[in-house]
Amino acid sequence: MSDSTTMEVKPRKPVIPNGVVGMMIFLAAEVMFFAALVSAYMILRAGVPVWPPWGQPRLPVWSTAFNSLVLIASGVILHQAKKRFLADEIEASKKLYLISLAAGVFFVAFQGYEWVQLISFGLTMTSSNYGGIFYLIIGVHAVHAIAALLGLVWVYRRFDQVERAESKVDFTTIQLLWYFVVGLWPVLYLTVYIL
Repeated sequence: MSDSTTMEVKPRKPVIPNGVVGMMIFLAAEVMFFAALVSAYMILRAGVPVWPPWGQPRLPVWSTAFNSLVLIASGVILHQAKKRFLADEIEASKKLYLISLAAGVFFVAFQGYEWVQLISFGLTMTSSNYGGIFYLIIGVHAVHAIAALLGLVWVYRRFDQVERAESKVDFTTIQLLWYFVVGLWPVLYLTVYIL
């Protein structure tokens, strides 16, 4: 075959962007990790006659319910921001994105405030298994929320710096992480605060 008949083969564009696939694999592992934490919680809880143990403060169910609604609203607003972004309504998307980000920051800050209150009432990592498992589960969720918020800030800063197609992939990848944080929280809230 001569060089003149050689055709140049262009690389195929992946059906799902690599960043999105990577995030989906990461989130699958995270689901298993949190399932293990919730299982440990249930085993600890089943092993004692009274839960929470005597002498330990009760969790702030109602204020955390309000905070849960703020987090869920953040996820819904982020979805709306993505819709505006895809419709090339960049300024509207940025405003919604910032509102979603602010609601996420509020959620984390409010959780931190609740922790300070609970510690002052005597619920610490070392006060009981109840305190230890509470701070482990909710703390790991908080670390995920903070990481997702940092990712959201990173994507926001890239809105005007890169091509729209590349921003779309970044947006989707971080959006998946934030949806994981938002979707996981009701499960943790019901398991740890209500049941």
